[in-house]
Formats: sequence, C-alpha cells, structure tokens
Amino acid sequence: MPSHGFFRLPLSLPVLLLLVLHLKLSADALGLKIGFYDETCPQAEVIVFKEMERVLNVAPSLAGPLLRMHFHDCFVRGCDGSILLNATRSSGPVEKDGLPNLSLRGYGVIDGVKSKLEKACPGIISCADILALVARDVVLLSKGPFWRVLTGRRDGRQSSAQETLTNLPPPTSNISQLLNAFAKKGLDAKDLVVLLGSHTIGTSHCSSFSDRLYNFNKTGKSDPSLDKNYLQKLKSKCRPNDVKTLVEMDPGSFRTFDSSYYKLIVKRRALFNSDEALLHDEETKDYVHRQVAVAVAVAARGFPAEFFKDYGVSMVKMGNIEVLTGSEGEIRKKCAFVN
Repeated sequence: MPSHGFFRLPLSLPVLLLLVLHLKLSADALGLKIGFYDETCPQAEVIVFKEMERVLNVAPSLAGPLLRMHFHDCFVRGCDGSILLNATRSSGPVEKDGLPNLSLRGYGVIDGVKSKLEKACPGIISCADILALVARDVVLLSKGPFWRVLTGRRDGRQSSAQETLTNLPPPTSNISQLLNAFAKKGLDAKDLVVLLGSHTIGTSHCSSFSDRLYNFNKTGKSDPSLDKNYLQKLKSKCRPNDVKTLVEMDPGSFRTFDSSYYKLIVKRRALFNSDEALLHDEETKDYVHRQVAVAVAVAARGFPAEFFKDYGVSMVKMGNIEVLTGSEGEIRKKCAFVN
C-alpha cells in the first residue's frame, strides 16, 4: 500500500481516520480489507496510480468512462470484473455487449494496468480489484477525494448482456425506479444521491437523453422541467436520432470532480431524467440543496468536505456488492478471458 504521502489527501486527518474505521468495520465480514496485497504485491496500488496518471495525462476524457465501468460492473453480478469479459462462441453476448454498456470506453486501459501488474506480481491482483482502484485514482486525479480501497475481490467466470438490462437503471429512470434499483444492491437514498454525483465528470451521447429534448414520455414534446435556455443549447448539439455526438455532463467543469453537478440540478440543467429525479424524494432533494447552499464555503476551502467524505464511503459500500473472496472465482491472467 502506498504511503499517504504518495497521494494528495483533500480530507482532514480526523475525517480520514473516521472513514478508515468505517471501512474496516463494514468489510470485516466480506473478506476484503485495506492493504490486502501488502505482502504479496506491495507496489500494486502505486503501479495502478502511476499508470492512471500516465493515461489521463494523454486522454483525460477517459476518467468518466473508467469510473462508470466500476459502477456498471458492481451492479451486474456484483463487483467481480465480469464487465471485462469478451464474448466467446459458447458464452453468447456478454455484459460489455449490453445496451447500457455500449458507450463505455477504456477496456484497453484496464488491460494495460493488468499487464503491468502481471509483470510485477504474476497471478496476484484480480481484475475486479483493478476496477475499484482505477475508479478511485481517476477521481483523485480529477481533483476529487481520496479513499482507502478495500481489496481482496476475486474474478467471476460468467457474464451476460441480458443481465445489464435488468440490473442497470437507465438514465430515463424516475426516483422510485432509482431507489428500488439501488435498494436491491444494498444501497440507500443517500448512496443514490452521492453516487450520482459521479456525473460531475465525463460526457454522454445524445441518445441517452434525446427523449427529454424531442419526445418526453412519448408526448412528442420536450421535458417541461428542463431550463428553456439549456434545452435550446442541447437541441443545437443533438439532432433527433443522433447517436454519435458527445455532450458534457457538467458543462464548464466536466474534467474536474466537484459538487457543481448539484447546482445544475437545482438550475434545471441536469442532463438525465435520473438526475432531475433527485428532486422528487425528500432525502435526496435535501442533500442536493445542501451541497448548493455550501457553495460559497466550498469555494473558500477548495473542496466540498461533506460530499467528498460521503463519496468515499458510498464508493466503498458499492464496491462491497456481492464480492467473491477466498476460494471463490479466480484471479484472471487476462481480464478479457477466463483462465
């Protein structure tokens, strides 16, 4: 495990210590722990971080897709690296072939990280753990928070495209559908509003929200909840049936991990229906407005302390979903194929 000096820590020491304690207590029964590879591959996290630093220096736009890859992996069969598997003649379509995952990018980056780890420590680091570490590092490198990643996951051997449709909530989801989808994974309303804050970095294809522009709820009209000026800007970028154009999810700071996503929601400039839906539940709505209310203090301090702390906690909680540990699964030699 790298020393604290290796990473920039935006959280205060007391907050960080409380977060570490919380992580330890929440993972004891799962077989995951901080520093799982300390003896078998002590440089593992340093290798991952340096590779992600190199990648994002060249292609910063990959931060968002790589972060979402961890989320999309955990919500289907748990955090087992199954999203990385390639289809074979016998497998049929796999998760990466599923409609919700067609816009993901960065599989080659994960393969590159795995290759470097295999050279340093053959057969030790799971692909599932690589996804969790990469997600943390791309957030950190995007000026977001640091959290200690629990490791010890093992890789699954099965992957199905069909399961992506029943497990991943689409961007058209309303608040009831979102809360239900997250509850099935052991995540609550706070986890929902915090983890959707991931939309502060990255881009989206027009096809993911075009219904809000041209055919909201199959009415043939635009979503009335969208700010009119923002609606016109989106229409100027996204023509009907546009499946190629990319739009910033957090205009103005889509490469910086911050809390401005919540300000967009309040201004009725959230890109997805699932973002705007956060205003239709009291708990999620209160959280959104609280982040907006502290914007001045955030500007003075340099980072949104509550959101950053909560994000680390919720990411760890998500990373615990249905993990394989001990003798379960395997440690893949190559992330795209079972051994």
